[in-house]
Order: sequence, then structure tokens, then C-alpha cells
Amino acid sequence: MKTVLVTGANKGIGREVARQLAKRGFHVFIGARDSKAGRAAAEDLANEGGQTTFLKIDVSDDASVKAAAREFAKQSDHLDVLVNNAGIIADGDDGILKISDDIFRKTIETNTLGALRVARAFEPLLSKSKSPRLINVSSAGGQLTDGADGWAPAYCISKTALNGVTVQLAAALPKFAINSVCPGWVRTDMGGQNATRSVEQGADTIVWLVADAPQKITSKFLRDRKEIPW
Repeated sequence: MKTVLVTGANKGIGREVARQLAKRGFHVFIGARDSKAGRAAAEDLANEGGQTTFLKIDVSDDASVKAAAREFAKQSDHLDVLVNNAGIIADGDDGILKISDDIFRKTIETNTLGALRVARAFEPLLSKSKSPRLINVSSAGGQLTDGADGWAPAYCISKTALNGVTVQLAAALPKFAINSVCPGWVRTDMGGQNATRSVEQGADTIVWLVADAPQKITSKFLRDRKEIPW
């Protein structure tokens, strides 16, 4: 049975990715910093017939990430796929000349450095897989090609930097398939109810990269299963 860790999997896109993968026979580790919400999500998905395990992880805290990797290793000797989905948009992220250092730092800490530290901590377990894969959930707001429009600048810059993490990891780990995904504007707590896409649509490319895409696809930025400009 293949194993996958999805961070921020207690709600939104992460939960939908976890749900679809559990139905497809993956052992899904539900990564979340909120223990109550994470355990509830894992139980709900298990009740639907999937094999799920809650894993407490706060990607903004290096000690938490390292502890999560140690806990994971007690339950599985390898990890096939890591989905770095956890992310935030901070209140007050509403103007590049107005955002405080604290908001900017907090956003980068979670959205960019968080993904890198999880990749770093779980790389030894991923290396034990026959076909290791890593997916960073990014955003078109991070595109340098017509990406910036003034919306949530700290969030968008954090995703630009996350895309940089993606290509650097792909260069460092040539046997891995490592890619960034733009799920689009999705109806979640973060995206809001006016968003144009369902969580199923937002999860589609991520699930495809986890389960079906050729291993040779790496160091790419994708939306709707197609490559898009950085």
C-alpha cells in the first residue's frame, strides 16, 4: 500500500485530496496542527472506508516537523508522496507598502519555509520509495509572468518563493518527481464562497500528480494537469 502525507488536510483542498486518495487505496496521513480537527478528519475519512492516520504537524515550527517525522517513522518505514498543502493568508495582508514585517515573516515562515522544512525532514523516508513524489500547493498569484495584481502580496510572494523551493528541490533530488500546483480559486475557508472552483476541481491536478502522472514530470508548475509559466 502506498503512503502519502498531506499537510493541512483537516479541511479545504487538503481534506479533499486526502479523501480522494484514501478512496484510491492510499494510506493517507492527515497532517494538521489542530489535533482535534485533524483526528476528526481522519476518523471521518476512515468511516468512508479509507485507511487514514492523524499526524500532528505545525509546519511553521521546526521542532514540530521533526517530531512528526519521528512519529511517522514509527508507523511506516517509507513515504511515497508528500503533499505540502498547509498555508495561510494573514489578516492585514492587503498592500505591499502597508504589510508589517511580522505579517510578511509569518506568511513566509508557513507557506515557504514550512514546505521546505517538511521536505527536508521527510526526505529520508521519501528516498525509501521506489517512485518518490512531492507536490507543493502554490498559486497563480505567485507567478512572475502576469501573476501580481496587488492582492494579498505577502501570500503571493510566499508562493513565488515556494516555486523557487520546488525547482531547487527538483535539482537536488533528481530521482524524485517534484512539482508545484495551482489549484485555482477554490471555494474553501481561504478562497471564500464566491470562488469559481469546487474543492474537487481544486484537488484534481494534485491527486493526478500523486497517483497517475508519469514520474518523469518534474520541476514543473501545473494547473488543470497542464504546465503553466512560472
